[in-house]
Parts: sequence; structure tokens; C-alpha cells
Amino acid sequence: MKKVRGLALLALALSVTAAPANATAAACKDVPNKNNAPFSVCDDELFVFAANYKPFEATVDENQQGSKVFDEVIGNKLRAAFPGVKIKYATWDLPVRYEDLKKAGVTPDIVLEDPRSRIDRDLEPLGWVGDLTPSLQQAGIDLGTLNKAAVELVRSRSDGGIYGVPIFIDEHVLLYNKKIFDRFRVRYPKAGTTYDEAYKLAKQLTRDEGLDHYKGYMQHPDQYLEFNQLGLYPFQPTTSENPAPEDVKVDITSDGWKQYVENLYRFLTIPRNEFTTVTDFFKGDMSRPGHLAMAVETLSRLNMYAGRELFIEDGDEAAFAEQAKSVDIGVASVPVLKRGSKTVYQPNTRAAFIPPAAPHKDQALQIVKWLVSEEAQTELSRQGIKAVLQTENVVSNFGKSVPELAKLDTSAVYWGENASVSNYQNTEFWDLPLYTVFRQHVLRDGMTSEQSLTVSQQQDIPNYIKAQAAAGKDW
Repeated sequence: MKKVRGLALLALALSVTAAPANATAAACKDVPNKNNAPFSVCDDELFVFAANYKPFEATVDENQQGSKVFDEVIGNKLRAAFPGVKIKYATWDLPVRYEDLKKAGVTPDIVLEDPRSRIDRDLEPLGWVGDLTPSLQQAGIDLGTLNKAAVELVRSRSDGGIYGVPIFIDEHVLLYNKKIFDRFRVRYPKAGTTYDEAYKLAKQLTRDEGLDHYKGYMQHPDQYLEFNQLGLYPFQPTTSENPAPEDVKVDITSDGWKQYVENLYRFLTIPRNEFTTVTDFFKGDMSRPGHLAMAVETLSRLNMYAGRELFIEDGDEAAFAEQAKSVDIGVASVPVLKRGSKTVYQPNTRAAFIPPAAPHKDQALQIVKWLVSEEAQTELSRQGIKAVLQTENVVSNFGKSVPELAKLDTSAVYWGENASVSNYQNTEFWDLPLYTVFRQHVLRDGMTSEQSLTVSQQQDIPNYIKAQAAAGKDW
């Protein structure tokens, strides 16, 4: 059945791209950029542009272009699946940006982006999103087979429609340094470890040994709020999918928000476990590597920490290899809020968007359909990336193409269910300054969790919205 489906897709790709023998040369548009690097897009090329996934920016060639990571992760397989399609790929700032493309009059056929904040911040102002519901139905793309929370996240930003298709998830997991646990004879965390249990471990492992001070736990407070496991949504319903700035209603002082913030507050107030950065898991802001017991981090970071050079930025390979000597990596799920729960963070997903003015929209739809097929999703999983299609075959193949991951127990990656945002109808997303809750009011101002939420809701958020609106922005 898979072979027949693959042949059908191949035949379609060939049928829609085959050019007559006497076809004229393609017209190309140059795209000037601040890097002063040559870059152009031709009208016979299907243009894929990716932004806000750092691994895609890890390797840069002599022309300031970065396609190696994309190609090795999925691009080469994509081109093999569509041999009749000339696929042009570029990564943000390597060498072009959105504003460069707009100025040059170039519209990508597919944009791979973070739907959480970038739909409102970047894609809508460019006119690069529109409701894909009828197009997805015609192309036979079944969103019902994909990670439900990832689909719901995209819907929540799509003004009543669906602007994109989730492709993969840079999942958050709990990384722990086995060397520290072994040194102090403490049991490892595991999939399903609760925050209460993690808190006890954090206190137990925030300790000294001679001149060494060990921190027990780091979890980025901004991400804790943004990807919250209760599915809490700060925006309250209005009478429109696009309310005016003065009509936007925000509530982050309900009992749910208070309980959720208090849960992390206790970790931040453990003496001498002050929050610095989750990258302390290797070294980060610490003076020496290997002195942090646990950190909530992303899979892209796990790839880097495991020593996968493809995901490490050029020039950082030696530093990572040296720091790795102090860390023996273990992988668990993000702690859950209560025993028996299987709810982890909301999905840190990347989605494919097809602009309404995409020059090759039909081809783009077929490529997106392939990207969420079991063939493509299995390949992404093999490359150490969490897939949005989670069949037994996809899940069992996680990391199989990455020797550095194959030696780790990564079963926690697909454990549990991503939290799903809800009650977003008749709201407009704004990229709120939720960093003020923890990083300003708790860590700097010394406020309680309840004080920090109240001040953020009553002062910081309204002032932010007013300032953005005055600047002509709606995000």
C-alpha cells in the first residue's frame, strides 16, 4: 500500500512539473540582502523558506547560505520523493530575511515557521497566511491524524480557520546528569515524575562537595508559562476574532494561573539554586560544566548535547565535546502536575504555511501532504525530531539515524500527551510580556507569585498593548 501511495504522489509531481522540450528559460528574481550574498529565486523553482528553528541555521556555506541541516534532516528525502520538482530552500538570514523577500517581490511557496507567535507577528502582516481548510480537504490532508494539540495550537492563531499544517515538534524534555545523581546516590527521574518529586530532588541535589557547588534544577520560567501544561489561555473571549486593541481582555490571575505559577515559584526560591539559564546543563553561565543536575530543555538541544555535529553551530564543536566529558545524559519527560497525569508541555511545533499568492500552490500542497505522511514523519523521527504523526513505526524509529542518540534511552520523548490550548474563540493573540511574571517581579523585584501575576495583569500587559498599538502593531 505504501509503495502504491508513493508512486501516486510521484506521478502527480511529475505530471504537474514536466516542462515541454521547447520551454523558455526561467525568469529569476535577485533578492538583495544585508549579507551582500548572491541569492535569487526562479519561477520554475518551488521555494521553501524556514525560520525560527535554530538547527537549520547551524551550518553556513561560503555563500552565506544554510541548507545542509534541512537537506540532511528531510530535504534530500523530499527531493527524492518529488524528482520532477526543482526545490529551492533557504533559511532565515542565510542570507535573506522576510523583508528582503517582500522588497524583491518574492513570495515563498511554503514557509516553515513557529505558529505560536509568528503568525500574528510576521506572516499576517506580509499577507502570507489564509484559511487552508478547503485546500487541505481537496489535497486529502487529514489533520485528524496529527498531534491534536499541535493542530489546536495552529487553529488558535488562525482567526477561525486553519492557516497551516504542523510538521514537527521541538519537544521539551527533562534532561538530567547521571554523574551527579550517581555521585550522591540519588534515584534518576523518569517519565511521569511529578513536580513534587522533582522539587524534592532539586533540594536534595542543590548541595556542596568541597569546592564544587551543584544546582539541582533549572526550568525556563517564560517557557513554563508559554507552554503551560494546564492549557491556560490568557485572552478572554470578545465579540470578534479580531478585536481592537482596546477590546483585548486578559486574565492571568484566576486560581488556575495562581496555582500554576506557585508550582514553579518554589523551585526558584530554593537557596543557591537561583535561575540563570537552562543551558547551564552543559555550561551556560556557570564557570564550569557539569554542575547542574536537571534542566528542562528542547530536543534540538538534546541533539547538540549528545554530540551531533550537524546540530552544533560551526566553531562550537570542540567546546561542546569538552563540556560533554562532565555530563552523562539521561532523558525524562517534563514533570507532570500530579501523579497519574500524562500531560506535558503544549507542543513547541513548527508548521508549514502556504501563502495565498504562492506561485506553485498545488505543488506546495502535495509537498505538505508528503511531509505529514508516514514516510516523511518516520524520517524526521529517525533524525531525532518529534513527529506530529505518531504511529508505532514513527515512534519506534526515533533517533535511529543518529548514532549519538541511539545510545541514550529516549523513550520519554513520545511519552504522554501535549497540553492543548482551549477557549480561544473570539480572541486575538498578542505576544504578551509574560517574562515580567517571573524574571522581573519574582527574581528581581522579590514579589510573591500572586503579586507578580496581579502587577503583570494590571500594569505590564495593558501598557504593552497600548505601546504596540501606538506603534501601529497588533501583536
